[in-house]
Amino acid sequence: MTALFVLGLLGCLAIASYHRANWHTHLTVAAAVLVIGSFMGAFAMISWLIFLAIAIPLSVTSIRRQYIVEPIFKAFKKVTPSMSDTEKSAIDAGTTWWEADLFCGNPNWKKMHQYPVPRLTAEEQAFIDGPVEEVCAMLDDWEATHELTDLPQDVWQYLKYNKFFAMIIKKQYGGLEFSAFAQSCVLQKLTSKSTLLSSIVGVPNSLGPGELLQHYGTKEQKDHYLPGLAKGDEIPCFALTSPEAGSDASSIPDFGIVCKGEWNGEEVLGMRLTWNKRYITLAPVATVLGLAFKLRDPDGLLGDKEDLGITCALIPTNTPGVKIGRRHFPLNVPFQNGPTQGEEVFVPIDYIIGGAKMAGQGWRMLVECLSVGRAITLPSNSAGGIKALAIASGAYSRIRRQFRLPIGKMEGIEEPLAKLGGYAYSSDAAVSMSTGAVDLGEKPSVISAILKYHLTEQMRDSTKHAMDIHGGKGICLGPNNYLGRGYQGAPIAITVEGANILTRNMIIYGQGAIRCHPFVLSELEACNIEDKEAALAQFDKSLMGHIGFTISNFARTAWLALTGARFTKTPYDDETALFYRTATRYSASLALMSDICMAVFGGSLKRKERISARLGDLLSYLYLVSATLKRYNDEGRRKEDFALVQWSCQDHLYLCQRALADLINNMPFAPLRGFLKLVLFPWGRPIRKPTDELEQKVARLLQTPSETRDRLAHNIYVTNEPLNLIGRQEQTLKDILAVEPIFDKVCRAKGDKLPFFALDKVAEMGLELGAITSDEAEQLKAAEVGRLQVINVDDFDPADLLAGKAAHSVKKVKAA
Repeated sequence: MTALFVLGLLGCLAIASYHRANWHTHLTVAAAVLVIGSFMGAFAMISWLIFLAIAIPLSVTSIRRQYIVEPIFKAFKKVTPSMSDTEKSAIDAGTTWWEADLFCGNPNWKKMHQYPVPRLTAEEQAFIDGPVEEVCAMLDDWEATHELTDLPQDVWQYLKYNKFFAMIIKKQYGGLEFSAFAQSCVLQKLTSKSTLLSSIVGVPNSLGPGELLQHYGTKEQKDHYLPGLAKGDEIPCFALTSPEAGSDASSIPDFGIVCKGEWNGEEVLGMRLTWNKRYITLAPVATVLGLAFKLRDPDGLLGDKEDLGITCALIPTNTPGVKIGRRHFPLNVPFQNGPTQGEEVFVPIDYIIGGAKMAGQGWRMLVECLSVGRAITLPSNSAGGIKALAIASGAYSRIRRQFRLPIGKMEGIEEPLAKLGGYAYSSDAAVSMSTGAVDLGEKPSVISAILKYHLTEQMRDSTKHAMDIHGGKGICLGPNNYLGRGYQGAPIAITVEGANILTRNMIIYGQGAIRCHPFVLSELEACNIEDKEAALAQFDKSLMGHIGFTISNFARTAWLALTGARFTKTPYDDETALFYRTATRYSASLALMSDICMAVFGGSLKRKERISARLGDLLSYLYLVSATLKRYNDEGRRKEDFALVQWSCQDHLYLCQRALADLINNMPFAPLRGFLKLVLFPWGRPIRKPTDELEQKVARLLQTPSETRDRLAHNIYVTNEPLNLIGRQEQTLKDILAVEPIFDKVCRAKGDKLPFFALDKVAEMGLELGAITSDEAEQLKAAEVGRLQVINVDDFDPADLLAGKAAHSVKKVKAA
């Protein structure tokens, strides 16, 4: 009887914890079971003494704080690493959104589906259908990347005239004032034509002078610069990275000294700036330079603080002493990128963005803007590139034949094709969901880090898979190669806006744990409160909540793992229910493992980068699954699209499971590892990688024109015109599929299975045999022209490939 009541008591408490019941509810439940058990003779007085020994110290505030919370608080302060001002600014920047639900272990899927679907306005759609299509048609990417190493002047002028650099600028200053979603759609289409084009357009609309001015600039600065930026009369760049400070941007050595000096014949308060920057996009052609530097005020001209901190200023590039104009050459994707220097360049104090009052506020300004910009530009470029690779590789795989069948029907090709299709679907879903959040007013700093890392990595993987599929077609550069420049340039996106290694190992979970956890930030803030009683009160409240949160997540994780989450409610009871349930299960596992890692590693968790990376992977893959499920719902839950949804969810949940297993295997104590494996994986690892059969379905989708394939290619430049290789190939795919029945008729008339090439000769043979009409013969001939254009590669006169000018330039620099 006693054993049954003890089990009943533990079960009731577990149920209360599972449902996030508060402390008083737990006490009431425990007391009720004790009363009933005592009446039934199952509990003696000792049971009540144990209950009171636990309940009273935890329930009476004065006792709890003095004897329990205060000692823990003192120990916590000792092991908690101090937080620098730059770290505080990074953590304070931005807002939390859906990722916080995932982090807390109990995502509300109905809430996610209620987020509005991002839509283009009529004006935004007209811009994409008009100027974006037009500029894509204008650009010869081979000429730009190989011969000019720059956009042609007519393309530059077209971009300026049509305000491509002013998508973020408000209409009152002459800009387009597009939504974040519209910017993403524009960049995706530009990327599908040329990474050079999308890079040049993307940067002024991301982190740069335009963004900073609109948020922090003075009225005079806005009125002076924004109309020029909107019209393209001003070309902006922003200089942050230094040779000595790349990923650790907050340690830039560039500096400014507040002083008085002569400006336009008058003595004014200003700054004497010294800097040496590199990797600055648009620097060689910029007319206005955004500059980040550390500002010092040794003479107290602005106040009583000497080291003011990172500051951002806006400087015309024709200012005496500003050195600008040389170029870097980033992996044969020659967007304008280069260094800039200055030594003791004097400028007025009102060149600081926002004026003198914003001196020292530059880091906060940068991380706040980056929390938005990083969710748009690189993720959109990556999604557009992946979608283009998926569509192009699918068409090529159906057109190209080996061993008398399309290579896309070979299982070795189906595997990378499936990855391309799944990545294309989920990356587009993630960008749509995240830009929708930005348009709702969110500044999703954690989500932007997730997208930056995972979508650029998926883009790099996708270029590799596309290269494997295309073989010799992919490795021979020339006017007919649509893969080479993207393959060469993939590491660029990996490197910029925070290197991916840094982003995965430090930023995603580093920010996520503090911003998304319901109690950690409050506990950390308590350490900085000077009033002892106030600090203890805040820590007490946070600690008790944290303990309850951890117990609840343990109960949830154990139950969900034990039952396979079969009893978890889902918004739809269909083939997607398994994905919702599994994501809920791993969300609870993430919340539990996060608290366990904090307890095990303490302050050293900050230095356990690989542990942090795996926790970040859990959060990231759950977000990508969420975006995939939301897209499926937003598009009407079309059954014909389900193979893409299934592949994406299975792949990301499998990776989520692997990250969780790797996390357990790297816990420092064998008993803890064994216990966690028992709790989190009582029946083993349930998620399997996508099957061969599923991957075949996805691969066939990419090779067959359909509404599903059209949705996958949305906002990709597939217009059939002379300079668009992918658009021409799309037409050839349709032509090949159309003539296959005609080809079969000739084979039957000939009594032989002919090889599928030289279709012009097959056409003549068919006419001679009387098997086809003249119109059908013309179809075969036209298809052969397109087929040869698809499979042939370029060759050159050796003189056309000489790089003597570049080599001579390098020698001159070395000699200097």
